[in-house]
Amino acid sequence: MFTSFKDRQPVEMLPGITRQMLSEGKGAMTIYLTVKKGAVMPVHDHPHEQIGYLQSGRAKFTIGDEERTIEALDGYSIPGGVPHTVTALEDCVFVDVFSPPRDEYRQD
Repeated sequence: MFTSFKDRQPVEMLPGITRQMLSEGKGAMTIYLTVKKGAVMPVHDHPHEQIGYLQSGRAKFTIGDEERTIEALDGYSIPGGVPHTVTALEDCVFVDVFSPPRDEYRQD
């Protein structure tokens, strides 16, 4: 199965944070996120495992009790149920994989 990025509509999650689904299988989903400089993804958690990388930019990322400044091509892994937050220090592009897929992120 193939998907086209141009066919997926961006969804503004929060001010300065937009997501687009890239692909989805039975067990995982890939999401493309753009985050404007200064935008904050508030502390949250979800039951889904989340792994990903920062494609471009620089961001302050906190996972549980660990905080780091990450740069382009740095990766991360967040177990389900662990609180995390991100603050964009520059305009950023993230690519995230969620397992299992998040129903609220699906685009039909």
